[in-house]
Amino acid sequence: MKVLFDLLPVIFFFVAYTGAKHAPDSAASIVSSLLSGLGMNGTVDAEQAPLLLATAVAIVATFAQVGWLLMRRRKVDNMLWISLAIIVVLGGATLALRDPTFIKWKPTVLYWTFAAVLLGASLFLKKNLIRTMMQGQLSLPDAIWARLNLSWVAFFVLMGVINLYVAYNYSESTWVSFKLFGGIGLMIAFVVVQGLMLSRFLESEQRK
Repeated sequence: MKVLFDLLPVIFFFVAYTGAKHAPDSAASIVSSLLSGLGMNGTVDAEQAPLLLATAVAIVATFAQVGWLLMRRRKVDNMLWISLAIIVVLGGATLALRDPTFIKWKPTVLYWTFAAVLLGASLFLKKNLIRTMMQGQLSLPDAIWARLNLSWVAFFVLMGVINLYVAYNYSESTWVSFKLFGGIGLMIAFVVVQGLMLSRFLESEQRK
């Protein structure tokens, strides 16, 4: 359930974009009214509307995530705060300037921020955040924890690169679909491969 909760802004982004593509004039009207209400230039054409509406929905969904957790007096993960800050800044720039570049960079900035946090904590604080999150379920030697941490750093860096490649070499619709399905698919594949590698290591440890 937590995974689904974490993905809600991405899911709502995809649903809003897909719906707006089928009714671009209505989407343009909604976005124009929203921007006018925020004191911005409300002129939006039908071609821009789907991505702008999806961006607005993603911003609201991320705020709703944080608000829900705070209302229930649950801890808001640092990564969610980071995600909120990035979507507000880059999503807000997309809405204000009518420039899709900012929202297309959002996944990459988020992935690279995660990579920087993991690497920075390891290098400067001598703290393995992957170990902190997973040591309750796994017992591994320090060298394996370090390798696991670096593998996540590499994965997030690669995901950021792939996002930009898709964003600038394929259509907007393809990028939106990749943002949800491609991102989830690659994440699942990476976790499965990691699980297989760790299972072999754990089995060899148990035989000793």
